[in-house]
Amino acid sequence: MIEALKQELAGGVSVEDKTNRAREFLQVLALKSLSDQDAFSNIAFIGGTALRIVFGLRRFSEDLDFSVVSAEGYDFGALCGRLEKVFRLNGLNAVLDKDRDKTVNSAFLTFPGLPHALGLSGHKREKLSIKLEIDTDPPAGWKMQTTVLNKTYLFSVAHYDLPSMFAGKLHASFYRRYTKGRDIYDLFWYLGRKVRPNFEMLNNAVAQSQGKAPGVNSGNFKEFMLERAANIDLGAAKKDVERFLEDKSELRLFSKDTLAAAINSAG
Repeated sequence: MIEALKQELAGGVSVEDKTNRAREFLQVLALKSLSDQDAFSNIAFIGGTALRIVFGLRRFSEDLDFSVVSAEGYDFGALCGRLEKVFRLNGLNAVLDKDRDKTVNSAFLTFPGLPHALGLSGHKREKLSIKLEIDTDPPAGWKMQTTVLNKTYLFSVAHYDLPSMFAGKLHASFYRRYTKGRDIYDLFWYLGRKVRPNFEMLNNAVAQSQGKAPGVNSGNFKEFMLERAANIDLGAAKKDVERFLEDKSELRLFSKDTLAAAINSAG
């Protein structure tokens, strides 16, 4: 597997780029493992990594995010244990650290020494990791679809449809406690695609976190976005997202005028 990873990184242009690609290789292997163990009977792939791997988003990502869609038979500990075993069977020393005591089950799979083995670091103890987060109480109203992927392996994943994923991204972009540039980059992507959000899910998500639904609909959607976008710290967003971009020139998007124009053209 180390040799396969080295071949995957052969076209990388920098250590940063190769590190991102190595992490993505591990993410794909994790998704294949989840598919093989029929985990997608219980969970749906969501978030920025789903946008990249399923829909071709042009930025890398750190986390694998999921939502529980069927609690019957869902076992976070068993799911993580099988993931760890698959990596070990593929010759990768995976160390699992999980926390399932919260609404969002989370786990880190850490690979000590992997950056050194891949020639990405001179430090033998440096680690590469991927994080899994599974929301066990997602807002209601989501819709799903299944996609067959050909990413080194051929397998299928169940995921939210784009309107539902956009609803989740709008909630994250406008109501997260801190500015996450990856959210804002993804927001530009959705606006450029002129995706309309799943309004039912969006209102449920805001009600769940804020205590009251904003009543967003197709008639007031543009005004809602313009009002919320005015509070985004785009400078902080640029710093956060830069290391994940394939094309750094896309950082020029991060201005209030460009964001407002994107909202107006999409609405």
